[in-house]
Amino acid sequence: MISALPVGALKCKGSINIPHIQTPPTRKRRTDNKRRHTMKVAIVGASGAVGQEFLKVLDERNFPVDELTLFGSSRSAGREYTFKGKSHKVKELRHDDSFKGIDIAFVSAGASVSKEYAEDITRFGATMIDNSSAFRMEADVPLVVPEVNAADALTRPRGIIANPNCTTIQMVVALHALESIAHVRRVHVATYQAASGAGAAAMDELRQQYADIAQGREPKVEKFAYQLAYNLIPQVDVFMDNGYTKEEMKMYNETRKIMHSDIEVSAMCVRVPSLRAHSECIWAETERPVSAEEARRAFEAAEGIVVADCPEKREYPMPLFLSGRDEVFVGRIRKDISNPNGLTFWCVSDQIKKGAALNAVQIAEYLISTGDK
Repeated sequence: MISALPVGALKCKGSINIPHIQTPPTRKRRTDNKRRHTMKVAIVGASGAVGQEFLKVLDERNFPVDELTLFGSSRSAGREYTFKGKSHKVKELRHDDSFKGIDIAFVSAGASVSKEYAEDITRFGATMIDNSSAFRMEADVPLVVPEVNAADALTRPRGIIANPNCTTIQMVVALHALESIAHVRRVHVATYQAASGAGAAAMDELRQQYADIAQGREPKVEKFAYQLAYNLIPQVDVFMDNGYTKEEMKMYNETRKIMHSDIEVSAMCVRVPSLRAHSECIWAETERPVSAEEARRAFEAAEGIVVADCPEKREYPMPLFLSGRDEVFVGRIRKDISNPNGLTFWCVSDQIKKGAALNAVQIAEYLISTGDK
């Protein structure tokens, strides 16, 4: 039996049926049908987990793709993928004029590839929406989460827009809702990051590790420093001189740039043995005291957020049930009992979708809606 909620605890507003959270279905985004030219789209890194998600998201949202070109490494060149009933063969990425005529290029092939091919991609006028860390902190490259700072995408002197780190994206969507009612001064965050953050091969390795262990075989460890199955690894990316990992410093630096804020962020990033969708526990300190009820109203009114918060019924966001969803889900909203200006909450979002492909597609949708593409 669930014990009664303590006095002052946040009461449920309506019932959300966990595990199958009932929210309105994602509406397909329809862009302006009066476009003056054929929309030519490229995907670089088409064979990877995010590249494949791009194909799904573009289809789901009815993105106006008139011509689609897929690019990949020499290993993936020649593979065929279907989009809207038509087969498309992956072309090898080369230093040539393949991007002539391309309007938007979604790039997810790693930082080294992005740096090497950026000039080839953009020199004929294509907008490069880059999913790697290559350009995120460059002063002349906007770092964009459409729910937070969409207009930044309109100023891109190098023709490049950077897609933030997946953990940063879901956090700033939630923090932006709080910022609308009170300035957020400081954040402490612990992340619980799924295998998907390291790509399709890492997801396969986690599945195989569980299978091997069940059969009494020694699990293979290649994608992570240690076995991930039945384990937690308190390291995501390499360590920096200050003792934080590169992933943790991304959350600090990217949050400040996206939110145009002096916000301080201290992160602890942990790899967990879930397959897909990242989770975060966030402690936020605001400039003035904000009640849990006021915070909840802000979350409920915010674009891109679904509140799943009914402690009485054990309803809260969980990655197992939210993979494949578009939104950032928020729950466990409560006052921080150690800080009168503090709030704490839990959020979950699909790392491959909103944390990568969907955010990039939303950026492109915004450009089209403003007539910029």
